[in-house]
Parts: sequence; C-alpha cells; structure tokens
Amino acid sequence: MRHVSILMLAVATAAGCAELQSPDPAVPEAPVNPVPRPAPLDEPESAERGAVGEVGVTIASLGAPAEPGSWLKTPLVATPGRGQVTDTATGRSVNVDLIPLDAARGSGSRLSLAAFQAIGAPLTSLPELRVRRLAE
Repeated sequence: MRHVSILMLAVATAAGCAELQSPDPAVPEAPVNPVPRPAPLDEPESAERGAVGEVGVTIASLGAPAEPGSWLKTPLVATPGRGQVTDTATGRSVNVDLIPLDAARGSGSRLSLAAFQAIGAPLTSLPELRVRRLAE
C-alpha cells in the first residue's frame, strides 16, 4: 500500500510539473525582478562594528602552547571579540577569541594549540585561515 501511495504521489507531481512547463499562452508571463542580495562585509571596519562578517584571510603559526583557550592573535582586527576561523584547505572551523596583534596587516597570525587541534591542522603547518567576526 505504501508503494502505491508513493507511486501516486510521483505521478501527481510529474503531472503538475508538466503543467508548469507549458503555461497558458493567453496569460502573459510577469517579468521576473531579481531580489538584490546584500553585499558581503568585506571591509574589516564593517565587520568589526559587531556585525557578522568576514575580516580577511591570514596564514597562522602555532601560538604559545602554554596559553589556554581557543584564540587567534591577528593584525586583521583592531578590537578583541568573538570570531570563527576556517581552514581553507579542509573547511574545518572553530570559534575563537579574536585578539589584536600589533603587526602589519599581512604579517600573519598566531593560533592557539586548542584551535589548531580543533581544525585538525598539523602543529608544524602554516594553515591559511578565513577569519570571520561573530556578533557579540
């Protein structure tokens, strides 16, 4: 009985699709106006105002292993806050504390031992990380 119900549903769906593919020529089609998508937050200043947004991409080395917690010290942020880092090679992510690092913007970042382990990166590697600020 269950198979018959599924078969009937499939036939009804196919029939409905056939009607959708051949509209009544007497009824003009309404123009499709795409809904504009909001622009991504690609400016660090916008992302740092508390909105969820991408801060940038950085190469990270292992930070002080004795320092507890899950954190990223980076020149990509000017103020501390919560964030998320994603390993661009594996797609694995972890939420971290973002801590400003007094260095030039392109000089790289330092990732905590706990965060390195969470994204599954070898401790001697230099993973490329996509950094996002999370809303406070």
